[in-house]
Amino acid sequence: MTVLRIGTRRSQLALWQAHHVRDLLLQSAPDLNVEIVYLTTAGDRVLDRPLPEIGGKGLFTQELEEALLQGTIDLAVHSLKDLPTELAPEFVLAAILRRANPLDALISRAGYRLDTLPASAVVGTSSLRRRAQLLAYRPDLQTLDLRGNVDTRLRKALDASGPYDAIVLAVAGLERLERLSVASQILPAAIMLPAPAQGAVAVQCRADDEHVRALLAPLNDPVTWAAVNAERAFLSRLDAGCRLPVSALATVQDDLVALTGRVNALDGSQTITVQGQAPVSAALDLGARLAAEALAQGAAALLENLRRSLPA
Repeated sequence: MTVLRIGTRRSQLALWQAHHVRDLLLQSAPDLNVEIVYLTTAGDRVLDRPLPEIGGKGLFTQELEEALLQGTIDLAVHSLKDLPTELAPEFVLAAILRRANPLDALISRAGYRLDTLPASAVVGTSSLRRRAQLLAYRPDLQTLDLRGNVDTRLRKALDASGPYDAIVLAVAGLERLERLSVASQILPAAIMLPAPAQGAVAVQCRADDEHVRALLAPLNDPVTWAAVNAERAFLSRLDAGCRLPVSALATVQDDLVALTGRVNALDGSQTITVQGQAPVSAALDLGARLAAEALAQGAAALLENLRRSLPA
């Protein structure tokens, strides 16, 4: 292989992730010739509609996978929370990098925290998960859709004439772009449990490309791998995709993985939270088991009602 081609979206955060993977590869194999290939996804093109309306599996990943199949790139870099839990057999996740802070942050130009936001304050988010958990904690809040890359969202949040009293963004993205100083509060997991695999970067390649898989193997972080796979197993068993208000966070200590999973009603009126732990070797089983518990506690009817309310 004369050139190793990394496929990425064009947003600043996606570019940071791609360059980070490139740097890690060159640390491991200094003689590599690495090229970055820029692609545009459906999620990047359609910015005038809320994500749940255009969502579904592959919103930010389909074009990258097509480029892998066509051989125009050799690997694709993703925010793992954007990847469907079920991959086509042609692909494999060859590495999941060490995870950054998985939590969410509140950004307010007036410096408000979640508890100090005025009654009926407007909070910007395109995530049903964030919306549902905000309303579960503060039913008086109003939520307003917010699209765009991190810089675009921050500009809208800090605009004195804008409609937002605050917005919610992932801490990891703010840290990677050196913008965490704008956050007025890191939201605790007890209030705002993150999306499954939030803060984790995944590297995808063709399943039959043993050479690339071998190059990527040193980049994989086993602790992150166990945690995010437990979270994604929870999401997969619920068959909730990336649009519905499902959240999960796992931690690993010694040989045990501990997982918290949550399903919310969109208006915050109902919350189902499940917790458990298992050996790291049983991380996938733990996610599936807790999802079954959530379904038995009423998540099945809750999610079905939500699916019916969203565009196909």
